[in-house]
Amino acid sequence: IKFDASKEDEFENGVKTIVESDGELGYLVNNAGVTNDKLALRMKLEDFSSVVDTNLSSAFLGCREALKTMSKKRFGAVVNIASIVGEMGNAGQVNYSASKGGMIAMTKSFAKEGASRNLRFNCVTPGFIKSDMTEVLSDEIKQTYQDNIPLKRFAEPEEVANCVAFLLSDYASYVTGDVLKINGGLYM
Repeated sequence: IKFDASKEDEFENGVKTIVESDGELGYLVNNAGVTNDKLALRMKLEDFSSVVDTNLSSAFLGCREALKTMSKKRFGAVVNIASIVGEMGNAGQVNYSASKGGMIAMTKSFAKEGASRNLRFNCVTPGFIKSDMTEVLSDEIKQTYQDNIPLKRFAEPEEVANCVAFLLSDYASYVTGDVLKINGGLYM
């Protein structure tokens, strides 16, 4: 099902379609994310708002719909994909930092609201991941970043996926409101 996760009516209809098709919504991963990097002095409000709308508002819509839908069965788990930048900030990424930091705080609030219904809300904060975004970096820049990571490498996408799968699984049935760092020790 394809829909714009930042549009409330599309998100609600998307979840409704999933529930009608599959009978329930038991798990959700909020993974929408964009950047629009520039120094704060050069950032227009629309640059800030567009990133926050896509990254944070869409996750809010997902969490709210999950809370509403999963409460009926009193079972479910949500994982929000935040970022190391939401914990430590980064020059030129005021909008992205705010959206991912807000996602961390929002996850904890949803965890408190969902706990009485046996719903779990957690988030992961990946650092540098081997991806199209890091592939465009020069070898010199990649090496500089890797030199600052205690494990001396970027994560494989599967390593992030495995952590998300853990948080969605019964192995994490007593984990809620948590932030799982996946950054090779870059930020502890």
